[in-house]
Amino acid sequence: MKWYHFPLLVLILSGSAVRGEIQTRSIEYRDQDVTLAGHLAWDDAVSGKRPGVLVVHEWWGLNNYARARAEQLAKLGYVAFALDMYGKGKLTEHPQQAGEWASAIRKNTDAWQQRARAGLDVLRQQATVDHSRLAAIGYCFGGSTVLQLAYGGERLKGVVSFHGSLPAASPAQLKKLTAGILVCHGAADAFIAAEQIDKFRGALSQSSADWQMIYYAGARHSFTNPGADQRGIENIKYDKRADQRSWNHMKTFFAELFR
Repeated sequence: MKWYHFPLLVLILSGSAVRGEIQTRSIEYRDQDVTLAGHLAWDDAVSGKRPGVLVVHEWWGLNNYARARAEQLAKLGYVAFALDMYGKGKLTEHPQQAGEWASAIRKNTDAWQQRARAGLDVLRQQATVDHSRLAAIGYCFGGSTVLQLAYGGERLKGVVSFHGSLPAASPAQLKKLTAGILVCHGAADAFIAAEQIDKFRGALSQSSADWQMIYYAGARHSFTNPGADQRGIENIKYDKRADQRSWNHMKTFFAELFR
C-alpha cells in the first residue's frame, strides 16, 4: 500500500450525495530569505468555511507521504496544508543529511517556531479556512515541530504528534500553551529515551494543559508510514494496526476540538 495512491473521489452527504474531487496545488511562500513550497489540499464539494489542518513532514523533507496525508485530511472535509520546513526542493533519502537539516532547524527554537508559523500563515490565508478552528499534525521531526507551535502560543485548537521526538516545554512555554495535545507514540520506539518521555510528561503535568499520550504496543518509530520498512533501519518499521488506530484517535480528537 502506498499513501500517495488514495482515490480522489469522495462522497459528501447533504440531503443527497454530491460527488466532489480533492483539489491540490503547490504554494510558494517565504520565511525571511528562504523560498518554501507547500502542498494545499481541499475538497471542492464542501462549501463554506471549514477547519484547517497543518501537516508537518518527517525529517526527510516534504515528500509524497506528507502530501498524501494532507489529501487524506481533505477527504475528511478539512483544508490541509503540508508545509515545507527546509526550502523548495530540499528532500533527501539519506539519514545523515536529514539529521543535519533537522538539527539546523532545531538549534534555534524561535527560528524553528517561525519557520512552522510561516506555513501556518499560508493555511490561514485560504478563504475557506475557519480561523477559529485550526490544528496541526506532524510526523517524527514534524511531531516535535507541532509541539513547538503549541509551546509558542499559536492559536490552535490542538496538535497531534505521531511518533515524534518529545521536547519538554519550559516554564515560560507552558504559560503560553493553550492548544490541546495528542501524542501517538510507539511503545517500542528505541529512538525516544524513557528519560526524555519522563521530562516531556513531567513538564505538562505541572501545567493545566489538556494533553493525552497514547502508546501502541510493539510499534516502533515511523509506525504510520508504509514505506518505513524500506529504510533498512532496525527501529523504523510500519505497523498497520498502530497506524489505523492512531489515525482514528486523531479523528476523535478533532471531533472534540471542532464541535
